Amino acid sequence: MEASAAAEIGSGQQSVTGVSAVDDSNSYWRVRGKTSMVCERGTPVQCGQSIRLTHINTGRNLHSHHFTSPLSGNQEVSAFGEDGEGDYLDDWTVLCSGTYWVRDGEVRFKHSSTDMLLSVTGEQYGRPIHGQKEVHGMSYSNQNNNWKVMEGIFMKPSELLKTDSYHAEL
Repeated sequence: MEASAAAEIGSGQQSVTGVSAVDDSNSYWRVRGKTSMVCERGTPVQCGQSIRLTHINTGRNLHSHHFTSPLSGNQEVSAFGEDGEGDYLDDWTVLCSGTYWVRDGEVRFKHSSTDMLLSVTGEQYGRPIHGQKEVHGMSYSNQNNNWKVMEGIFMKPSELLKTDSYHAEL
């Protein structure tokens, strides 16, 4: 999933698109605590927990609201905010099996305010983001809203617990 700065969509916010490449540097997102909550680095994400996803390259949060997406007519998903600051419409609930979101497991993201599932289907944009797929919200569960982490930096909880002193990120 990548945030494309090339196109504005129904609300005029930055579009979020899907690509097939697993090593696209524009597809990196940081997991953060939900709005007004702190998620300490290395803490496992629980199934059912609310989070924010912040796009690494733009600093904007994965966002949704009651706007219609331009290609599929589903609910629009966009990139919103500045430097990771946005609003409560940036909160997503992690849906997974078990107790925690695990690295190799499939996960779904349910928009906390509208109950729509983060999805990508076959609708592709033309110019200027040719071939990228529309990311949107859907009301029902299917294979189009299963997500899996393909690469990234993962901190094991045991690494955090092994340190004697606590420090905050600089």
